[in-house]
This record gives sequence, structure tokens and C-alpha cells, in this order.
Amino acid sequence: MELNDSRIIITGAARGLGQAMAANLARAGARLGLIDLDDAALSRTVGELPGSGHDWAVANVADEAAVVAAFDQFAGSLDRVDALINNAGITRDGLLVKARDGRIESRLSLEQWRQVMDVNLTGVFLCGREAATRMIGGGTGGVIINIASISKAGNFGQSNYSAAKAGVAAMAVTWSAELARYGIRAVSVSPGFTRTELVAAMPEKAIDRITSRIPAGRLAEPEEIAATIRFVLENDYVNGRDIAVDGGLRL
Repeated sequence: MELNDSRIIITGAARGLGQAMAANLARAGARLGLIDLDDAALSRTVGELPGSGHDWAVANVADEAAVVAAFDQFAGSLDRVDALINNAGITRDGLLVKARDGRIESRLSLEQWRQVMDVNLTGVFLCGREAATRMIGGGTGGVIINIASISKAGNFGQSNYSAAKAGVAAMAVTWSAELARYGIRAVSVSPGFTRTELVAAMPEKAIDRITSRIPAGRLAEPEEIAATIRFVLENDYVNGRDIAVDGGLRL
């Protein structure tokens, strides 16, 4: 895909990985449609992007009507959809069951499970379906990138998050087969531990413990994940695979 003058939608774009992706792609000449729940942060991010013609929509990706409305808005401002980056996600970590001396202290709640599934899995489905619909209608093909995680292999205290991320990686494989006839590629990218606001807020000892397990000896920078996204977009032979960007760490 030629990035200059392309039209790319990014979810969860107000900060962190989404913001880094937006900056990288805007520098390449892409026109962006950014989706997030944080209106103020989203407006600020768009205002800092190089280039012109960008747009943003405040929407909950787990809400079908809100997703359709956001894509309708971008149909007017961007004209078409060349790529979607499904980046929006949340965590609600907790042990499946926590016990001490044989007594149950807590369990992962159904609400924690549903919140993560709604955003991280259903949201990816809704946005992916809408993007594919617009791409097929436009007849120009495109790319869908689902942001998974190395946690898709399973991670302590993340039954909900791991299951959702495994799901979005599997959906990318499925979509690559289903949508190839329309010239649409689908790929997932699985970042490892990355220096985002969420990680930066962790205790220093916890960050040191994580870093000690990474062969690269450090956390990833958001810009390194963004560079991988750009590679996937620009390389038309990358399709139906999950790309881990984890510094050599395998959970």
C-alpha cells in the first residue's frame, strides 16, 4: 500500500500506541480518522499531527451503532477506507480464583470478563466488519490490522485479556482467507511489554522484573510498534499472520 494520501482509521488513538501509530502514518502522508472515548485527548492528538485532512470521532467500539456512525462520518471527511488499525483495548486483570488456606478470597467477576471482551474482542469484530464493508463497497481493497498481544498465549492474571487477544489474532487469520478475493489483507501484531502510560504507572520493581525476562534487555518503545504497523501496511505480501514484536520474550 502506498501510504501517501491513503485513508487510515485507528481506534484507541488518543494516546499510547495509537497515538504513536497516528504520528508515524501522518508523517508518511496518510490522512487519518481517529476513534477514542477521550474527546479532549483525541482532539489534542489530531491537532499535533503533521499534514491535513485528519478527522476524529468519539465512539465506544463495543457499540454497533456508534461504530457505524463513526465510519459514516469518515466516509464524508476521508472519502474512503484504505486501512483499519484495531488498537482500542482495556485491561481488567484478576486471578480466576484467589484462595488462601483453602478459603476463597476472590474470583474474576463476570463484569471484568465482559468489559474486556466487549472492547477487546467485540469491538475488533464490529470495526473490522464495518471497515471490510466499506472497502468492498469502494472496490479498492485495503488492510485490516488487529493489535493482539503476546498475552494471547496466556498470561498470569489475564484470563479475559489473553482470551480476547487470542481471538483477535484468530480473526485476522480468518479474515485474510475470507477477504482476499476483495483485495483485502488482514494481519495481527502482538506487542510485548511497551513503554506506554499504563506500564509507566507500574512500580519500578515490577518494571525491572519484567525487563529482566526480555532478551533485548528493555521495554519496547511505542514508535517501534508503530514502525511494525507501517511495515505491514506497505508490504503487500504480508497477510494472514501474527507478528510478535516482543524483544524475544515468549510468555
